[in-house]
Amino acid sequence: MDLRLGGKRAIVTGASRGIGLAVARALAAEGVRIALVARGEAGLKAARDDLAGRGADVLALSADSADDDAVRAAVAQTADEFGGVDILVNAAARPAQASSARPVTDLADDDLRTEMETKVLGYLRFARAVVPHMTPQGWGRIINMSGLNARRTGDTFGSIRNVAVSALTKNLADELGPHGINVTVVHPGLTVTERAPELIASMAAARGISESEARSTLAAGTSLRRLVTAAEVADVVAFLASPRSVAITGDAVAVGGGVPGPIWC
Repeated sequence: MDLRLGGKRAIVTGASRGIGLAVARALAAEGVRIALVARGEAGLKAARDDLAGRGADVLALSADSADDDAVRAAVAQTADEFGGVDILVNAAARPAQASSARPVTDLADDDLRTEMETKVLGYLRFARAVVPHMTPQGWGRIINMSGLNARRTGDTFGSIRNVAVSALTKNLADELGPHGINVTVVHPGLTVTERAPELIASMAAARGISESEARSTLAAGTSLRRLVTAAEVADVVAFLASPRSVAITGDAVAVGGGVPGPIWC
């Protein structure tokens, strides 16, 4: 299927590694011009070199989503370099943890403030900055990477931030839909990225089991009986970023390999 993405212009945040980088690769493979946004200079340079080596038209921009001035500058530079912005993929966030949940007595106010500042407000800042570029052209796609903690307990702050991202997504979708801008939220589960070995080891240590047992436990928690890869998540995002996804907006798309048991209507 031709996704009709050739020549589109995208900003991908959190693009120096993990799902963000996988999304950038998937979009670049479809002919999208990519602005990579991340905080770490070394990772950003490596990601830029990776995409450039694949023949992509790529721009690397260092910006912190917690800094509104930096966000606006990154969006403005992208629009100047590419002549506009068509797609925003918000993936910059502190990774979810796979260890045991903390009791309520150990939850610190500042930890929640950090989660909301980085993920929820960070996503809002980038959306706020790109919308003026999308509205006049009557077309755009905003995809917010959230997570399956929005649908389960066990990580209080992880659930709060992810539910907030879903609420932000739906509000933006209803407001921007008449302007031809679709907004969706994507919920990965634990995904195979560079951090997967660290997360599995952390889970094993927290539960007093071997890493092999931890890996098997995580795999058993999916309908596929295996963990989904970052590239597989990115394939779904590429579709949502395309004109082919016009019928989907305001909705949540789970990409965690399925959750055995519950029926989602």
